[in-house]
Amino acid sequence: EELGYSHRLIHGQKAYHGVAILSRLPFVRAEPRHWCGKTDSRHAWVSVKAKDGKTVELHNFYVPAGGDIPDPDQNDKFAHKLQFVAEMTYWFATLQKGRRILVGDLNIAPLASDVWSHKQLLKVVSHTPVEVAALDRLMAGQGANPQWIDAVREFIPPTEQLYSWWSYRNRTWPGSDRGRRLDHVWVTPPLKPRLAGASALVSAAAAPAAAVSLAGCSASPTPGAVRTGVASTGAAARLSPASVSAAQSSGSDGAAPGSVVRATQGVKPRARR
Repeated sequence: EELGYSHRLIHGQKAYHGVAILSRLPFVRAEPRHWCGKTDSRHAWVSVKAKDGKTVELHNFYVPAGGDIPDPDQNDKFAHKLQFVAEMTYWFATLQKGRRILVGDLNIAPLASDVWSHKQLLKVVSHTPVEVAALDRLMAGQGANPQWIDAVREFIPPTEQLYSWWSYRNRTWPGSDRGRRLDHVWVTPPLKPRLAGASALVSAAAAPAAAVSLAGCSASPTPGAVRTGVASTGAAARLSPASVSAAQSSGSDGAAPGSVVRATQGVKPRARR
């Protein structure tokens, strides 16, 4: 609050996980949302007013990890994950066209360059063809909402390897750098012209950490009015020097403490749920 983030939406489960959004701007709307008939704190969203009088929505998601067996008939957690992404796809298709930012731990690495080994991970939860197809359907958009823009990949091409997550079991991080890009920042097409750049930051100074930052969404009431960031669980985006932050916390899932919030997203090695 001393930094000016006096408007907050916190949606979490004690000692488990959650999502939150902090803002210097008043919310026009601020809502948590439940999915799949569960109350497990995986989505919060807000809207803020830009200087042109129109609103920008920020959606912060923590998609279920899906367990270890990539078969919905054998693994309820995997079935939950597929249902969750399918419900996201349907829900966004029902909305009117708008300026939206989606940020979060989506727990799916869609591209071959989003994982350390495409061939070895094809049967590993997070990179299986059925998960990638589900995420592709979400990204393709439906109804009044055209395809989402993968903001980070606008600047770091799909031909380049890019990761946001490394297993907490890797005690010699970065070691052989066996990462995955599970954390994403998307925008709807009206915000694409506002994107300015992206970079991946990796540091092993204290605890292993990584961040993906994105600069340049000036659709705001003051220079830099929308900022997103993820704590403990995700890749990050900074949409210009900003006033709104999104944060996720994975609670007791093995994440290291002290992730970066506000200016960038902090990504810590963590277990996945």
